[in-house]
Amino acid sequence: MIVSSYIWFVLLLIAIFMLVAIAGLAVYLFLRLQRSEKQQQEAELRFQELRDRLNPMQLEVLEARLNPHLFKNILNSIQSHAYQTYFAIDKLANVLDYILYESRREFVTPKEEIDFALNLIEINKIKVSPLFDLKVKTRINDTEPLYEQKLLAPLISIDLIENAFKHADIQNSDAFIAITLEFKDNQFMLTVANKISPKAPMKKENGGIGLKTLEQRLKIIYKDNFKLDSYTEENVFVTRLTINLFEYKVKVLAAR
Repeated sequence: MIVSSYIWFVLLLIAIFMLVAIAGLAVYLFLRLQRSEKQQQEAELRFQELRDRLNPMQLEVLEARLNPHLFKNILNSIQSHAYQTYFAIDKLANVLDYILYESRREFVTPKEEIDFALNLIEINKIKVSPLFDLKVKTRINDTEPLYEQKLLAPLISIDLIENAFKHADIQNSDAFIAITLEFKDNQFMLTVANKISPKAPMKKENGGIGLKTLEQRLKIIYKDNFKLDSYTEENVFVTRLTINLFEYKVKVLAAR
């Protein structure tokens, strides 16, 4: 009887601890969301002030930043796997901070964008099984002078990563997603490949600016100093983005 009572006491303590932890996480997330909503309202006011002064392409970029669709996807992912809530909230906090603060800048450093991309991948991982074949590689030469210079447009990696998780056949046993982030020879490179699902993805409103608009944005900023390729081979969709930041910086300095 003593052993049995002890076991029940331990189970009760564990249950209480779990309830306290869940309550704490809920409060933390609520405060974070309140903060993000306040920041979004302020950004929307500024957006209205700037609307008449911006061209259509710039408007699309700002709308993509203000659009809550990305937040909805992230929160849905967190709900589907409650056991990873604490880890996901930490990554979500980093992503929200980047979107709300860093994306307001004209440029960020390659290091900042790569850190953001890795956090975004970690959040999307919640959607898939632990056994799903997800490969993430980084090949970073952090000693290069442009790695921590503000030359890279913020949020440039969202669409390629989000599209992979949206269109991948995550239920198939031979499905996979492979993402490689590179910075070498003062070039930023992002390669994303995924096995295509035979099922057409459910259409959603406000689904992001898309690859076509991404390419238009890149043309406005980087002119001919970037390359965006996509192709399908044996039911595998591959997208590769390369931005030559060295050539871009040289041309910008020459134009001054």
